[in-house]
Amino acid sequence: MILIVDDKIENITALKKILASQGLPVDTALSGEEALKKVLKREYQLVVLDVQMPGMDGFEVAEAISGISKTSDLPIIFLSAVNVSKAFITKGYTSGGHDYLVKPVDPDILVLKIKMFIKLQEQAKELARTQEELRNEIEQRKRLEEKKDEFIGMVSHEVKTPLTSVKAYIQLAGAAIQDNKINRALQFVTKANNQVDKLNQMMTELLDIAKMESGVLDYNLSEFNFSQLLDDVLDIFKQSHPERSVVLTGNTNITIRGDALRLEQVLLNYLSNAAKYSPETEKIYVNVAQSAGDMVKICVRDNGIGIEKEEQDKLFNKFYRTKQSSAKYRGLGMGLYLCAEIIKFHGGEYGVTSELKKGSTFYFTLPVMPSA
Repeated sequence: MILIVDDKIENITALKKILASQGLPVDTALSGEEALKKVLKREYQLVVLDVQMPGMDGFEVAEAISGISKTSDLPIIFLSAVNVSKAFITKGYTSGGHDYLVKPVDPDILVLKIKMFIKLQEQAKELARTQEELRNEIEQRKRLEEKKDEFIGMVSHEVKTPLTSVKAYIQLAGAAIQDNKINRALQFVTKANNQVDKLNQMMTELLDIAKMESGVLDYNLSEFNFSQLLDDVLDIFKQSHPERSVVLTGNTNITIRGDALRLEQVLLNYLSNAAKYSPETEKIYVNVAQSAGDMVKICVRDNGIGIEKEEQDKLFNKFYRTKQSSAKYRGLGMGLYLCAEIIKFHGGEYGVTSELKKGSTFYFTLPVMPSA
């Protein structure tokens, strides 16, 4: 949209006709005051501004327009039949004008100049957008580099801890065997094996993340009974957490189409987190219930430390760890992110409800196959 500013209606009519013939949209103002109100309310590509006007003259209008941050780059072409001296033309440029044409104006020249300024303005805006995108990309890369360095440091620390423990337990087991304390040695071997399991889980998560980032995380889909999957998961969980008991409620006799191993991974992660963050309690609760439509909702509840409200929405983000977990509990902050990606692949949703010192409920939904 081009704004024509002139106190003479016949001049506006003539200019409108010229610009309209070139398909250029036009708006008009009969005074400098009206022009200023309009440029503040809407966006224009260019202003064609008469110099000699009662009230605010063209120079004053141009100075006002160029002095406002919103319109400081708005191209202005002065038109004048009276003020044609070098001094006035110079004043036109210094007051914020981009060109100064003397009447009578050649219509072709005017149109060419208008199109040139519009093109230059569009190029400037595009350049500004590109620069902003580059700045954002640079900032994002910096944040990613910082995250990567932080993650590498965290992985190094997390891997070193169980490795050190494994080495210590093996040494203790060897000493116990030499003292003929076989039962004691077996206890140390069991503890070393638990640490190896933790290392294996970390490596599995790291490999899954790498596959996911490259788009090659594989899924093997089939139809299976969810009850059998739960039985297998609970059996694995009880072997690694013999001191915990799981209270299972709801109808589990449903058919799911999906990757059983990946969904097993989700359930084990939920259960392991429930055990990790409720160290003082024995029971963990699992509920399976039909939700709206052909969906099933699986909830894993604990009575543990709970999670602050402002952190709950971030739990499923990559590498995110809560303040409590970062300070007290080991982990890479990848488990829930992997769970979220697996659940999304299966067409389900996920989330958490929690209250500090009163426990947490992690849930996810899955589509259910219709009954035969």
